[in-house]
Amino acid sequence: MTDPAPDSPPDESVERSRDESWIAPPESVPPISAEDLVDGDHPGYGPQERRYPSTIGGAFYICVLAVTVAGLVVVTSGDWRLGIRMVGGALIAAAVVRMLLAPQDAGMLAVRHKALDMVLLTGLGAALIFLATSIPDQPGF
Repeated sequence: MTDPAPDSPPDESVERSRDESWIAPPESVPPISAEDLVDGDHPGYGPQERRYPSTIGGAFYICVLAVTVAGLVVVTSGDWRLGIRMVGGALIAAAVVRMLLAPQDAGMLAVRHKALDMVLLTGLGAALIFLATSIPDQPGF
């Protein structure tokens, strides 16, 4: 293959690739939060007023974490069945809160679609409670 003659007209696609004015700079793309996209909701791109706390779901998330930490403290203090039940109960409570809150208010409780979040949280919480209840006492421990 030979190179085209230097005096031939340039290809239009080559000329378009050299002209970068049609590519928008990253600053022109508005930031969007993953919380805003949960369950397919797409917010407007205008400036929005910031709420403090930003979501009620964030407050519930902190409560779930606090109960989980308290449950782990109970586990380390000796009554492991009660501690695991506390963790399982916190996960089931998180599923109930996720079910009741709107997607924009769910905060960090909203990871996936609402139904999947609820199924996973409820299933894991129920499994922990079931295992804590059904495991027999082991002698010597």
